Amino acid sequence: MNPIDVGGVRVGGLVVDSQTRCAHYRGPLDVIAIRFACCGDWLPCHLCHEAVADHRATPWPASSRAEEAVLCGVCGTRIRIDSYLDASSCAACRAEFNPGCRLHHDLYFA
Repeated sequence: MNPIDVGGVRVGGLVVDSQTRCAHYRGPLDVIAIRFACCGDWLPCHLCHEAVADHRATPWPASSRAEEAVLCGVCGTRIRIDSYLDASSCAACRAEFNPGCRLHHDLYFA
């Protein structure tokens, strides 16, 4: 798949629509991308990282909670890790996030 631009951020991986849904997670609430700590690439999910990266993903350390490492695929707002971990929707546009993503937080954030 070709990368897309969301709010000036290039999102790669197996993206299937303009709101960062991917081949792995494409439900109505799957509207975030994550900047991976290991490489700085913005991708919709850990499976996209596995598919396109030549290295293993490493989670953001707890000391990096102030990093803007989450992107709302609806409005393009960059979100701090600490804010995202406490949110169920985007503070800027109110787009709801998939609550099931919490099951994978340990893959992205230590």
